[in-house]
Amino acid sequence: MKISKPRNSPFRYLTAALFAALALSGCSTQGGGSAAAGTPSPSSAGGSASASASATPSSGPFGGFASAAELCSTVSKEATGASLLPMSAAQGKTAELEQYKAELADTADRVPDALKADFTNLKDTAIAGLKDQTVYSSGKFERAMAPVTTWLSANCK
Repeated sequence: MKISKPRNSPFRYLTAALFAALALSGCSTQGGGSAAAGTPSPSSAGGSASASASATPSSGPFGGFASAAELCSTVSKEATGASLLPMSAAQGKTAELEQYKAELADTADRVPDALKADFTNLKDTAIAGLKDQTVYSSGKFERAMAPVTTWLSANCK
């Protein structure tokens, strides 16, 4: 017997979020775990101004980030957070949702050129999914997440 659920049900969002979190969970540190995975994101309040002031958004081998560990941790955190945007929207937390969107945009500006197009596409797709639920039910979000996950797997061991 097949149980059908509406395509835009919260279950679908939780499944996508779980998939994204599992796919990204091993990519939060660089170089044998030398960085603490629980450190605050540089894109949170206060941290982005000093990092952005010292480097152009995507210059250098780590883009606008000080180290590979910071880059990997932030990209992993923000990509996972992108998968959770619909749940934040469903909870009606408008201020938090705007903050998440701003952090995604900041990260998209700061990633290295090799990741810029893919991360920007992920950001745009996630934000579009807030108004168009078919982004998730059609697999468009998963397709946008795939190259970011691949980049993390290749560059953040």
